[in-house]
Amino acid sequence: MREGFFRAVSTAEFRDLLRTFAALPAETVGLATACSRILAEDIVAGEDLPAASRAAMDGYAVRAAEVFGATDSNPGYLDLAMDIPIGIIPDKPLPAGHCARIVTGAFLPAGADAVVMVEYTEDLGAGAIEMRRSLAPGDNVMLAAEDAAVGQKVLAAGTRLRPQEIGLLAALGRTSLKVGKIPTVALLSTGDELVPAEATPKPGQIRDVNSHTLAAMLRQAGAAPTTFPLVADDLAGIQAALAEAAANYDLTLLSGGSSVGARDFTLDALRNLGADILAHGVAISPGKPTILASLGGKSAIGLPGQVTSAQIVLLIFALPLLAHLAGDPAAFENTPRTFPAQLSRNVASKQGREDHVRVRLEERPGQLPLAHPVLGKSGLLKTLLMADGLITIPADLEGLPGNTPVAVRPI
Repeated sequence: MREGFFRAVSTAEFRDLLRTFAALPAETVGLATACSRILAEDIVAGEDLPAASRAAMDGYAVRAAEVFGATDSNPGYLDLAMDIPIGIIPDKPLPAGHCARIVTGAFLPAGADAVVMVEYTEDLGAGAIEMRRSLAPGDNVMLAAEDAAVGQKVLAAGTRLRPQEIGLLAALGRTSLKVGKIPTVALLSTGDELVPAEATPKPGQIRDVNSHTLAAMLRQAGAAPTTFPLVADDLAGIQAALAEAAANYDLTLLSGGSSVGARDFTLDALRNLGADILAHGVAISPGKPTILASLGGKSAIGLPGQVTSAQIVLLIFALPLLAHLAGDPAAFENTPRTFPAQLSRNVASKQGREDHVRVRLEERPGQLPLAHPVLGKSGLLKTLLMADGLITIPADLEGLPGNTPVAVRPI
């Protein structure tokens, strides 16, 4: 008799098991390919940025004290001492009672500490400049070392690099850096009933959906998936595919074959390969029959074959695991982006499991949007097509009453 599920672990226990897999080794990449990667080293500024104070506006560099109280009706007057082009550091200080014509990005002369915007001035000729604005020191100026100072840690290991961080690195001259490796993912779909998407199914067959949807989700998350050929419900075939995947990829995702039916061979194949079965069953809906195993020290997840279950397990567990493998130290603590809504009606849930309910949003001017539950079988595609997001019902609740404020996670 085939054994049933192991004790279904909680979602917290399942995440703790995912944490046991070590992050991948770092690699050095160029700045051009570093965006969206996770830093594997602290970045310390080797120079001040800016190197000296620079104008943030076109206008006139001044001593702020010398235009104190200047207004449209009571302007101040300074003599023009110099014009400062961009790209040079002035070799003379600004004399008292004088100003310097300056363009955005040019370096201030010694003695100047503010810039009057050109629209608040007037060139009266013969070197006389009228000033119609009062300033404080530092106004309209990018101060020396304001972005970064020599020896300052400007980016910490574990930072996911956005275009903003790429700009800072470029400004500091850091054109190569250590980042976490992009995880490679082997994607296997199993089942005698599956045929490729381009095939015409015969009676009893269906087109393979999971390979395409899961690969798209993985690519969207920045991973590098490889889709294996479809694998029949055959122990030797599944075992061979798993062995190849574990030998060549950082994570193996196998959809189908994770329940306890007579033709579900994933567990046997993993055991025959010497895998450590960490969990078979997690208290989540949809997705209870999920398997987690360590195969040759690498992670392998057996996803349910039903399309909705597979996608939600990937979203809830596999994507944080990928971020963890890529070097994100807070991969399992990061709170997914959500937005508020109001539940339209009561939703029942089974206590002891965490339910992820698909919802469709109805916008309401001046009010929170209504979140309408989209209920249906996990093998149907339309529940995900109709849904705008997910709400989570914790395992210690038996459901949520209508009108409850909820946090909706976009999908």
